[in-house]
Amino acid sequence: MAAALAFVVALLAAGAGASTAATTLTIHNLCPHPVWPLVTPNSGLPSISDNTARLDPNALLSLSFPPTFWAGRVAARTGCDAAASGCWTGAAPPATVVQVTVHDGGDLDRAAYSVSLVDGFNVPAVVTPHAAAGGQCPALGCAADLNCDCPPAQRAAEGAACLGTPEYFKSRCPLTRITPTDVEPTPQSCRAPGEIKVVFCQATIVTCVAAAAVEPEAMVIRSVVADS
Repeated sequence: MAAALAFVVALLAAGAGASTAATTLTIHNLCPHPVWPLVTPNSGLPSISDNTARLDPNALLSLSFPPTFWAGRVAARTGCDAAASGCWTGAAPPATVVQVTVHDGGDLDRAAYSVSLVDGFNVPAVVTPHAAAGGQCPALGCAADLNCDCPPAQRAAEGAACLGTPEYFKSRCPLTRITPTDVEPTPQSCRAPGEIKVVFCQATIVTCVAAAAVEPEAMVIRSVVADS
């Protein structure tokens, strides 16, 4: 009897832990250069990062969302100094911005996410949920280096960022948002993801070297899949 009671208690404890486990934010740098992730909460929400981490190529950063609600932005800064300041790109526009909203707990356990080029572009970024309980959880974002053929008049930071037009961005990366009211053509209704993963410069990135050998139409990224 005691053994059976202990078993029931263990099951209840495990179930309670599973229902209250916070969603993890994983940031993976696959760029050939370091990035300094900038994670900014929306007004009134808690910070989940001190924003001092440097991610060298293939490095990971794991953060935990609060156990109730969080919304904010993730960007990649480049060319920063040892104190993660004086950054070349990413601390201000133009910058690629990943937008994330997470509700943890109960029937509202879900996530919404997107990659915005409203403020311009500096680094390719893809966001995708993992270990979700169900729903539609597509990978979204831009796997192309849009600095490659950014029009000269719209280049910034000596070519390390781009202030391209909405048409320029959308034609090459249709799974991004290029105006405040824009939405992706791919629906999402992702329930209870265990992890939201942001990949900078994922493995299928179209590089400047490759872009030099193809027509602009060949750079269109119709679908993206982040590394698991």
